[in-house]
Amino acid sequence: MSEISYLKWRCRRGVKELDVILTRYLEQEFVGAEDEEKLVFKQLLDLEDPLLFGMLIGSEPITNDEFSPLLEKLRSGL
Repeated sequence: MSEISYLKWRCRRGVKELDVILTRYLEQEFVGAEDEEKLVFKQLLDLEDPLLFGMLIGSEPITNDEFSPLLEKLRSGL
C-alpha cells in the first residue's frame, strides 16, 4: 500500500467533517508540503476524533504548539 493510500485510509474518521477536511488537505496539499508539515499531519491523524475536532473548531486547547500552523490551514479550508 502506498503512503498516500494509507494516509487516505487514516483520514476516514467517525466524524464526517473531519473526513472532508483531512482528505481535502491530503489530496490538495500533502504532496507539496514540507517534511515537517507532513509529520505534523501524521501526528494529527493519531489524535482521537473529539480532541482533533475540538482543536479545529477552537473548543479544545491545542495540545502541541507545532499543530497550530497546520490547524489554521485546515480551518481556512486551504
